[in-house]
Amino acid sequence: MIIDIVTIFPEFFNDFLDNSIIKKAIICNQVDIRLNQLRDYSHNKHKKIDDTPYGGGVGMLMAFPPFYDCIEKIKTPESKIIMLSPQGKLFNQKKAIELSKEKHLILLCGHYEGIDARVEELIDEEISIGDYVLTGGEIPAMIITDAVTRLIPDVIHADSAEEDSLQNGWLKFPQFTKPEKYKGYHVPEVLRSGNHQLIDQYRFEESIKQTMRKRPDLIDKIELTEKEEKVLQKLNNPIKK
Repeated sequence: MIIDIVTIFPEFFNDFLDNSIIKKAIICNQVDIRLNQLRDYSHNKHKKIDDTPYGGGVGMLMAFPPFYDCIEKIKTPESKIIMLSPQGKLFNQKKAIELSKEKHLILLCGHYEGIDARVEELIDEEISIGDYVLTGGEIPAMIITDAVTRLIPDVIHADSAEEDSLQNGWLKFPQFTKPEKYKGYHVPEVLRSGNHQLIDQYRFEESIKQTMRKRPDLIDKIELTEKEEKVLQKLNNPIKK
């Protein structure tokens, strides 16, 4: 996969690209992440890429020509062009899975009061990482790049990705490691039993419990299996002893 990031602050990404899973994926040629300095496409001798908005208003607006020229140079027939904006659809794991199947992503990072609206004629999608406003699109670009890259085949172990929170709609079950006991806090006995059938059932039910307790809003979005429905019914109507 190729990910092109269009930004006026490419240096923001230095540490991000040089660490952890992202670095590993780049070294193994599983992803090619390219930083495109928008100022290189400025029509101004001082590399200025912003101007005052028509009709007046507070602040400066990023100009259209640099974005147009940059996109025209880097796009291919396989490109999916995404503008990062608080006005876009909310990014989630389902969208990350969808984008991980693309061959070429182009992420546009805005700044100031936004981007000249004509850029919307060039994009395929507008994505937001949450209902709040940031100073620019660089952090959202990092978030999307990280979420998508880890889903590319062989970047991380496939089983690990499948067990992630939200991968199948549910939050992940609680996990524990050594020591078994510490200052009165214990690891659940079932996880120490060696009975993998019981462990699988425990984790399945705990995943649903976690979702009910922390993010009950997610449950309405899940197409429940018969097994999941039975567990939900049991948890909502526990048998009193």
